[in-house]
Amino acid sequence: MTSRTVSGGAGGIRRGDLPRTALTALAPLVWGTTYVVTTELLPPGHPLFAGLLRALPAGLIALAITRTLPRGAWWGKAAALGVLNIGLFLPLLFVAAERLPGGVAATLGAAQPLGVAVLAVTVLHERLSVWRLLWGVMGVVGVGLVVIGPRAALDTTGIVAGLAGAATMALGVTLTKRWGRPAGVGPAAFAGWQLTAGGLFLVPVTFLVEGPPPAIDGTAALGYLWLGLVGGLITYALWFQGITTLPVTSVAVLGLLSPLVAAVLGALLLGQTLGPVQLLGFGLSLAAIVAGQLPAPAPARARTSGSTPTPETPNPETPNPGTPTPGTPTPGTPTPGTPTPQALTPERTPR
Repeated sequence: MTSRTVSGGAGGIRRGDLPRTALTALAPLVWGTTYVVTTELLPPGHPLFAGLLRALPAGLIALAITRTLPRGAWWGKAAALGVLNIGLFLPLLFVAAERLPGGVAATLGAAQPLGVAVLAVTVLHERLSVWRLLWGVMGVVGVGLVVIGPRAALDTTGIVAGLAGAATMALGVTLTKRWGRPAGVGPAAFAGWQLTAGGLFLVPVTFLVEGPPPAIDGTAALGYLWLGLVGGLITYALWFQGITTLPVTSVAVLGLLSPLVAAVLGALLLGQTLGPVQLLGFGLSLAAIVAGQLPAPAPARARTSGSTPTPETPNPETPNPGTPTPGTPTPGTPTPGTPTPQALTPERTPR
């Protein structure tokens, strides 16, 4: 089963890729609602259970609809991608969220594009782009200005979990780009493989750490339904479709939209305020997102080599190639004693 990868990973998006980029951006936009849904609709103290319900039911639904299972080596690849992108990432994300202020956890997660930019060199064998690295750092700074408050406390375990989560997701994204998507397999089936693998990985972890599941009322059911169907199946299908068809570094930087949406919803629904510093951070983050979709500037040497060469001044002692030398017959004039060539007939015309 061959893999399918459309766009390269080094350059920016083309104009024809804009609709696909917009669809891919819907994934982090929806993921930005997770914080509000978790704090306002779901029972507290069960973040792993929330991650489990976000992954496993959506993956099983995708498998039931598409009726497509992995073949050959893709059993192992799908399991590895599911554990990296979902099974490991979600627990590390929730550990960081519980032990750190939300702003610090979001800032650590925003380092994912930096990890993708570095892994693209070692895994995808792309040239290291200083342009991508600089704008990745700018995006992290912007998110930090938006979400980190002046009294943010730091916890070693939380910081390690946040950085490990960003690294895990970055590796999963990069390997998804490297392996592509099997030919003939749609985005929904591809997402279903990973959601199912990640959900199965979370089953023992969830019950060992959190014990029995909590009671689920109508409000919690709506929250789990949103996280599972919209925040799970639909968004991951769009996300993996974008990774396999767009430059991977351009897709990774779209993840900065998630903490920005969370901050906006916090201001609109939870009464949180956005001051001048937060607005400055918004501007920096949006600039990093836009710059991540543009091609990196060409090196100065490449621009110089592509310039038009300066014409040389002709030597007056050297005859012009277009000027016949005295005594030399003019082209087209038959030389005495040489027969005139016959005209070529259509049958004799060289092909």
